[in-house]
Amino acid sequence: MQTELLRWNLDPATTLIRLMALNAQHRGNQVAVREKDFGIWQETTWQQWLDKVLSCAAGLEQLGFGRDSGLVVIGDNRLHLYTANLAAAALRGQAMPIFPDATPDEILHVIEQSKAAFVVAEDQEQVDKILDLRERCPFIKTIIYDDFRGLKDYKAPGLLSWHDLIERGALRLTQEKGLRELLLTSANPDDVAVIIHSSGTTGKPKGVLLTHRNVLSGVANAFHADSFAFGESLLAYLPMAWIGDYALTMGAGISLHFVINIPESAETVLHNLREIAPSYYLAAPRSWDNLLTLVQVRMEDSTPLKKAIYEFFMNIAVAHERLKLEGKVVPWWSGWARALGEVMVYGPIKDQLGLSGLKHPFTGGEAIGEDTFIFYRALGVKLRQLYGQTETSAFNAMHAADEVRLHTVGRPLPGVKVKISDAGEILIQSGSTFKSYFNQPESTAKTLQQGWLHTGDAGYVEEDGHLVVLGRLSEVVYTSQGERYIPNYIENRLKFSPYIKDAAVLGSGRDQLAVMICIDMDAVGHWAELRGITYMSYADLSQKPQVMDLLLKAVERVNAALKQPLQMRRVVSLPKEFDPDDGEITRTRKLRRNVVEERYASLINAIYSGQGHVLHKARIVYETGEVGELERELHIREL
Repeated sequence: MQTELLRWNLDPATTLIRLMALNAQHRGNQVAVREKDFGIWQETTWQQWLDKVLSCAAGLEQLGFGRDSGLVVIGDNRLHLYTANLAAAALRGQAMPIFPDATPDEILHVIEQSKAAFVVAEDQEQVDKILDLRERCPFIKTIIYDDFRGLKDYKAPGLLSWHDLIERGALRLTQEKGLRELLLTSANPDDVAVIIHSSGTTGKPKGVLLTHRNVLSGVANAFHADSFAFGESLLAYLPMAWIGDYALTMGAGISLHFVINIPESAETVLHNLREIAPSYYLAAPRSWDNLLTLVQVRMEDSTPLKKAIYEFFMNIAVAHERLKLEGKVVPWWSGWARALGEVMVYGPIKDQLGLSGLKHPFTGGEAIGEDTFIFYRALGVKLRQLYGQTETSAFNAMHAADEVRLHTVGRPLPGVKVKISDAGEILIQSGSTFKSYFNQPESTAKTLQQGWLHTGDAGYVEEDGHLVVLGRLSEVVYTSQGERYIPNYIENRLKFSPYIKDAAVLGSGRDQLAVMICIDMDAVGHWAELRGITYMSYADLSQKPQVMDLLLKAVERVNAALKQPLQMRRVVSLPKEFDPDDGEITRTRKLRRNVVEERYASLINAIYSGQGHVLHKARIVYETGEVGELERELHIREL
C-alpha cells in the first residue's frame, strides 16, 4: 500500500485536487495547514481542507464560474486564498494570483488581459482596489472577500463574503448527489492548474499557463534530486504570485503531504519562522543576507566575552568550510571543534533564527554572496543553490547537499535535459515546461522551439555536468571597445556586500563601466550609528562621505575579480531605493533596465561627462498614486 501511495503521489498524470482527495482518504485527520490568526495557530486537517476546496468550487460554480473562467486572487498568504486557487483548478478554470502590493495599473493589466469576472480578495484594502478598477473593467462580476473587517457597510453589487460562498457550496454538496465526485474528477492532468505572471523586466508581464502535469513533474524531478521528502514542515511566506510559492506550497505541499504553516503577516515572518523551525526553507539571497545582518548586529551589541566566543568558533568553522569547498582536507580536530561550537554558538544561533530543524535549506532567484553562503554552511545549515523559472514550474537544477560550488547552480535535475545553443543560451526540456503564454501565441512559439524551452539565460555546462548561469542573454552588451559583459552578473556580485541593496551597472556603448548604487538602509544605518555618524534620512545617509568610501571599497572588491577593461570607474549613490511602485524594479526585485536608464538619463550623462556632482531629481510614486520628485545633489566618485 505504501509503495502504491508513493507511486500515486509522484505521478504527474493526475491533478492536485485528486492528490488532495488521496491525502484526505489516507491521512484525513493529519494536519495539512496551520495558520496564525490573532496570535493562535489554527489547524486544518486534510479532510477539512478538501471539504473547503469542494465547497468553494461548488459555490463558485453556482455563481457561474466554469471552464476557462478567470479568477484573480489578490492578498497575502491565506488559507482561503490558496483554497480558491485549488477550487478554480478543480472547475477547469484559470486562477491568477497577484502580488498584494501590486499597483492599480499592474492589476488592471492582468484583469484586462484575462477578462476575469471573479476576484477573491484578502481584505478591505484589496477590495477597494478592485472596486476602483470596476469602472474600467465592468465585466468584473463577483468580488469575494476573506477578512470582513471594514466591509460591513459595503453595498457594491456582486460583493460576497467567503463565509457566504462556502455556505452556498456546502449546501449544494449535501443536496446534489454526485456533485462531490464530479468536482474531484472533472479536471485532467493537462488542464491549467494556475497562471503565474512573469516578472516583466522588459515589458508587460506575460501569463504563464502551467498545467497540473507541469507542476507535478517539477515536484517529482526535485524530489528525486533530494530537494525535499514526504511530510516536510514548510513556512508559506513567499508571495503567492511567485512560482516558488505555488510549486512548494501547492505542488509539493499537496503531493508530498507537507505541513503548511502560514504566518500571521509579512511583519511576523521571522517570529513565526522561529516558532515553526521548518524542515524546508527557500529564500532569496537578500533574505539570507538579512538574517546574517541580524546576527552580526546582535553580536555587536553583545558582551565582550560573548563576542570573543562567537568569533573564535565562527572563524574556525568558516575556515574549515572554505577548505571543504576547495576540496582540501580539514584538520583532524575539526569534528571536536564543531561539536563544542554546536553547543556554545552554532546551535543557539540556529535556534534564535528558527533554523534548528532545517533539513533542506535553499537559495534561489539570483547569485548569493560567498561570505553569506559560507557563513550558513559553517553554521551547520547546508545551504544549496536552486535554479528555476516560472516557465519550468520552478525547478531546473540544484546543488547536491554534499557537492556545492559557489559559481554553479548544481546539476540539472533528473527528468531535466539541458543543452547550450550556439548563442550561449541555456535550453531546457522537461515535463515541467509550461503549456503556453496566455493569449500570446507568438511569444510562445519564440520561447518553445522544437520541444526545447529557450530560457533567455546565458550559461555553460562544466565537464562534470554542473551548470553555470551567467545572466540574461538579452543583457549581453558591449563597451565601445568591443568588450562583452553581462551587467546583471556584475550587479549580483556587488549585492554580495551587505551595504548594497541594488545596483545598476552602466557602460553599453561607452568607453568604461560605471555604477549607480542603492544602499541597504538597515545595514548602512547600523554601520553609521556604531561610528557616530548622524543622518536625517535615506537620502542624507546615502551621500555621507564615509558611506561613499564604504561603497567604493565594495566596488573595488568586485573590480579585483574583473578584467581591467570591465572594471567600474565611476560610482554614484542614489538618494532613494529602486522601487516596484516607481517601475524601476519588478515585484521580484529584478531591474527594469530600460526604465532605469530612461529615468536617470541626466545623471548618466553627468557620470560620463566627467562631472563631480550633479543636481538630480528622482521620480517618486506615493501610495495614493500621486507622483512627486526628490531633489538632491549627488556626488560622483571616481576609482
